[in-house]
Amino acid sequence: MGEETRVMKTGANDITMQYSLEGPAGGPLVTMSHSLGTNLQLWEPQAKALKGRFRVLCYDTRGHGGTDATPGPYSLDMLARDIYELLRILDLGPTHFVGISMGGMIGQTLALRHPEALKSLILCDTTSRVPREAAPVWDERIALTLREGMSPHVEPTMERWFTPRFRAEHPEEVEPVRRMILETSPRGYAGCCHAIRDLDLTEALGRIGLPVLIVVGEDDPGTPVDESRILQERIPGSRLVVLKSAAHLSNREQPAAFNRAVTGFLDALEGAPEAFPGGSL
Repeated sequence: MGEETRVMKTGANDITMQYSLEGPAGGPLVTMSHSLGTNLQLWEPQAKALKGRFRVLCYDTRGHGGTDATPGPYSLDMLARDIYELLRILDLGPTHFVGISMGGMIGQTLALRHPEALKSLILCDTTSRVPREAAPVWDERIALTLREGMSPHVEPTMERWFTPRFRAEHPEEVEPVRRMILETSPRGYAGCCHAIRDLDLTEALGRIGLPVLIVVGEDDPGTPVDESRILQERIPGSRLVVLKSAAHLSNREQPAAFNRAVTGFLDALEGAPEAFPGGSL
């Protein structure tokens, strides 16, 4: 995530998981879960902003980055159990949990299966259900990945994840994300695609009793604003923030606005400090 960040590994849930842990030992814990096809480096702008006051745990999901890519298929229960066990092994928690896209799906599952592990939930550019009619699209993506690797996914993904203007004007921001995709294990990517394909949590959302913030880019084509409105309608007391001029990776395309939304929510829960020392917001 940067030269100052120490990346570590440990065993959890019968796999080796890679993670980073930054910030003051006594600070409130924030755990960050990345999207399909990326890794913990996706959260660099947020970790930099948060680590002055919060303890920030970023981790690589099963099949991504430095975490084991076990044979698939995976399930969201499995992926949620991975992070639950990592928190237990590290003797951390309960935690505020921030998840984007697939990470948000893991967060919803964790909140439903292990609510005692969480203090709050921030769901970013995500959804609670993949329609059954979309299953063949995911099946085709899985088959293509296992046949040809990650290369065919790069440009279509860039088009969904960033607005055209951002792609044209900020290649220095887009290129690291492109590399993350190319470096992802095809087996791990396909395994997680299985988990996403079977997502169906909408009817259970009313059982989430945590403080919840929902953040979405107004131009997100993959999980549009309407999907976030469903989350807001179904999760009692949740708040929705729509970020202008952002597509699917709103944390990367509009990091300042994203960080303001997240830190404002966390500060309201933890008590706002007189000054926030953790980087530009």
